[in-house]
Amino acid sequence: MSNRLKELFLIAHIAGRTFAICSEQVESVVDIGEITPVPRAPELVRGLATLRSRVVTVIDTRTALGLESEGTAARAVIVRVDGHHYAMLVDALDDVSAFDLQPLANGTALAAGWRGTATGIIERDGEPVLAIDLTALVPRAVAAA
Repeated sequence: MSNRLKELFLIAHIAGRTFAICSEQVESVVDIGEITPVPRAPELVRGLATLRSRVVTVIDTRTALGLESEGTAARAVIVRVDGHHYAMLVDALDDVSAFDLQPLANGTALAAGWRGTATGIIERDGEPVLAIDLTALVPRAVAAA
């Protein structure tokens, strides 16, 4: 039996794919209302939204991962990067559960967008699920602004 402590992960879905987010990254989970576009923002910045009396930058997670954007996501995971809040759009969310994070096997083939975010694999209901660092999708130019 392993002495490793299990970590809590939020299970999310985007473009028919399931992935896990370490709960330490998650400030909250919200439904996104009206999004105000930002002129000249990178394509993955959908715009700004007001949540609980604060303005957050809304990131199109599909675009950030190199997937085709549908523009219909209304749920978001709120993360904090360099003191700023970002709403990372997702298609759906499941519960938070405890899992053992395993390292990625050498030679694991991942599409470019996922490769820069992958932190390991968890096993959920006998199936491997990619764990990602959601904050890695926040463009550094936006975070610095």
